[in-house]
Amino acid sequence: MNRRRSLPLPWSIRMKIALGAAKGLAFLHEEAERPDYNAKLSDFGLAKDGPEGDKTHVSTRVMGTYGYAAPEYVMTGHLTSKSDVYSFGVVLLEMLTGRRSMDKNRPNGEHNLVEWARPHLGERRRFYRLIDPRLEGHFSIKGAQKAAQLVTHCLSRDPKVRPLMSEVVEALKPLPNLKDMASSSYYFQTLQADRIVSSPNARNGILTQAGSMSRNGQQLRSLSIPNDAHASPHQSPKPNGKPQALVR
Repeated sequence: MNRRRSLPLPWSIRMKIALGAAKGLAFLHEEAERPDYNAKLSDFGLAKDGPEGDKTHVSTRVMGTYGYAAPEYVMTGHLTSKSDVYSFGVVLLEMLTGRRSMDKNRPNGEHNLVEWARPHLGERRRFYRLIDPRLEGHFSIKGAQKAAQLVTHCLSRDPKVRPLMSEVVEALKPLPNLKDMASSSYYFQTLQADRIVSSPNARNGILTQAGSMSRNGQQLRSLSIPNDAHASPHQSPKPNGKPQALVR
């Protein structure tokens, strides 16, 4: 299927998928220790026998999908359950942003999703810019904030600070059912308008979805038309020459 033409997954479905994946990892980490289970740790592309008893697992060769592996595993080859928590955090971040963990087609500074996202996770205004724009505001504000906080904890550079997968499960459980949609938030609508105005099309003087236009970086008034040859016959210029909104 063409990735560009595929419809974005709804917010609630994304959170349900995240919850299901978290439950699976929590089972492997914390419940599959009985003798009749052969528990394995996964780094979303890496699968190895997990540590037994008090032993730790050390791989002589780092494996797995680049962009998902925890930094301590990349540096030392030492794989633990907290390495999985980091990898899960990357996947959850992908669900929030609609971006891949590694994407060379992005502008410089945005190739690595985690490094690009870190500065945005802790700030309210930047936080909204993280969310997949294809959702068009159809996501829970509280849910997205909780998910972003969870991502921050999972992606901690200190493995000891990362949560257990059972804690991740508990944090995710209420998120699919939250109904406080961002599309009804005035603050989010303002950010969306700013994003549209600052888009390449707007900078080139192309009419945007919000009905505003910019030329040479100068924004014109939204839903207004300048007094020129394209003015509507229903519009009367004011003496000061300022554009006047259409009246229908």
